[in-house]
Amino acid sequence: MELKPIGIIHSPYTKKAQAPHQGRFSSKESQIIIFDEFLEGLEGIDKYQYLIVIYWLDKAKRDILKVVPHGKTKKRGVFSTRAPVRPNPLAYSVVELLEHKKNKLVVKGLEALDGTPLVDIKPYWADLDSVK
Repeated sequence: MELKPIGIIHSPYTKKAQAPHQGRFSSKESQIIIFDEFLEGLEGIDKYQYLIVIYWLDKAKRDILKVVPHGKTKKRGVFSTRAPVRPNPLAYSVVELLEHKKNKLVVKGLEALDGTPLVDIKPYWADLDSVK
């Protein structure tokens, strides 16, 4: 298996303690810079107000299988949580697309640290991505 970053995230958060617990509760803006070789992949992105941003938590520990979830007191398996520490530290956020110019996306609702590698972007579709 091989993952290749398609871009980089620039956010106002340089330390974990600065980032919100969940990005959707933040009104701060972040910039996503897409590497030139993937620029064509942004064609049509402006049709969507919301995007799913998938990124690699490159500063997260990868050897922890039990954690105490946010707001809880008892440890449980990492796969039953949204903790950033996990064997493959992939994360995603549903963000609002505020602006798109060339290889730069300005978004709101991202909790990634500044410099986080971007793995993928997908359009958010409420009828597919929200279970009723």
